[in-house]
Amino acid sequence: MSFLKAEWRKLAMINYTIDSEILTPYIPKGTVLDLWNEKCYVSIVGFMFINTKILSIKVPGHINFEEVNLRFYVKRLENNVWKRGVVFIKEIVPKRALSFIANTIYNEHYETNPMTHHWKNIDDNLNVLYQWQSKNQLNSIKIESTNKLVPIEEGSEAEFISEHYWGYAKVNNKSTNEYEVTHPRWEMYPVKSYDIDINFEEVYGKNFAHLQKMKPSSVFLAEGSKIGVENKKKISF
Repeated sequence: MSFLKAEWRKLAMINYTIDSEILTPYIPKGTVLDLWNEKCYVSIVGFMFINTKILSIKVPGHINFEEVNLRFYVKRLENNVWKRGVVFIKEIVPKRALSFIANTIYNEHYETNPMTHHWKNIDDNLNVLYQWQSKNQLNSIKIESTNKLVPIEEGSEAEFISEHYWGYAKVNNKSTNEYEVTHPRWEMYPVKSYDIDINFEEVYGKNFAHLQKMKPSSVFLAEGSKIGVENKKKISF
């Protein structure tokens, strides 16, 4: 039985190239950074959880909700095969119970803040907005795209960002949690414009404050799909 089943929908992916040394303290034991064209990426990803079930149970008030996370990309070699995954710096959700479960069971880094979203189709355009409150500011990511889905090109930057099927979380210097995330290959909405209004230092700390002045390397909007988060496995070294 999967630990969690849901739909992830309208995934706004804001991607930045970053100095790999900044991420060194966050890399879980047994993994290495996964690069694309020798570039190291972090991504802000905003999306909706829909029809969420934990251990096949729908918990009232915790079925549909927003999430915005900051993540980077790693891989782990097992039986001569690279398993490509993500590590989360911070995941923001609007429900305290979600943060408690994820932080306690999966050693993740969830934080609870007020959040809102809207999706709007206007003529041939799709507008997607995710907002959340930090201490002193309302943060937001907004994307305007066409409303016609297109396949993700093989070997592309979009494929690299979207096609990671494992999650890794640092437990300590000797062990790492690993879990599988299952979903079909996604399709994208071609992005026409975007607006990023985030206080990076306040939300993510001084290590990521410089992103405030950086232009994203790319911005994608994926439709998403049904997903499954499998039970964790603790790997000791």
